Amino acid sequence: MHSINKIGNSFWYITPVSLTDRPILGMVVGKKKTLMIDAGNSEDHANYFLEELLKRGIPDPDMVVLTHWHWDHIFGLSAFPKIVSIASKETKQEMEKLIPLSWSDEALDARVREGSEIEFCAKAIKEEFPDHRDITIVLPDLTFEKRVEIDLGGVTCVVQHVGGDHASDSVIVYVKEEKILFLGDCIYPDIFSEKQNYTINETLRLLNELEAFDAETYILSHQRAISKDEFNKEAAKLRTIAQYTDNCLGDQQKIIEEYKKHVKRELTEDEIETITDFVNGY
Repeated sequence: MHSINKIGNSFWYITPVSLTDRPILGMVVGKKKTLMIDAGNSEDHANYFLEELLKRGIPDPDMVVLTHWHWDHIFGLSAFPKIVSIASKETKQEMEKLIPLSWSDEALDARVREGSEIEFCAKAIKEEFPDHRDITIVLPDLTFEKRVEIDLGGVTCVVQHVGGDHASDSVIVYVKEEKILFLGDCIYPDIFSEKQNYTINETLRLLNELEAFDAETYILSHQRAISKDEFNKEAAKLRTIAQYTDNCLGDQQKIIEEYKKHVKRELTEDEIETITDFVNGY
């Protein structure tokens, strides 16, 4: 189940739940305003977070920013009719495509069969909405192209479009005074293609952009918060495997052999999966 955690003086978050694909939601509390990061995968998800924060003396947010268009980050937006919502222009365009869709079991199954939806998401939607499927796609109120800075009073949030293989509309939120970088899903592979994949150039470009931020804590939406050292290790793994994929012309066995020599041990399941993702994207 969820737990509510606090980092520093101004950042609160709710931990993820894998069964229903509930991602981490964040709340940045300033002296004047409060900013929520991501709207949740349902109204229940969003409301639970707000209710738990209220018990801790944290008011409802003044604004909510969306990290990207995927269902688990936006379906809860209908819970906030009076709160200003912010997203990249591309996120809004992708969300507009969801408005005509039906979310019934039959419609989800049909989209999985035709390849426009993946089994993982369809299953999680059914788990999150077992009884009622009254999903309303609410579009963001404000959009931006590249970057917007929000002064909450004593704490500043930089919201920046970074893209990535997982979703080209991905944005990150940098909580400047706390040195927290909320990555959302941007560093994950593309899970919507026929084969899950990373591409070399896009991964390296994204890492360059993320490493420009002076962060000490990194929030990835579907796992625990990680330190700078842990992020650097993850980034180094991605960079090295990307380089070997290029050098070995996408030959999986050669990449595995080269990476084994590099780490001087047998590879973990995670490392082999990452190699497979790069081979798929080569």
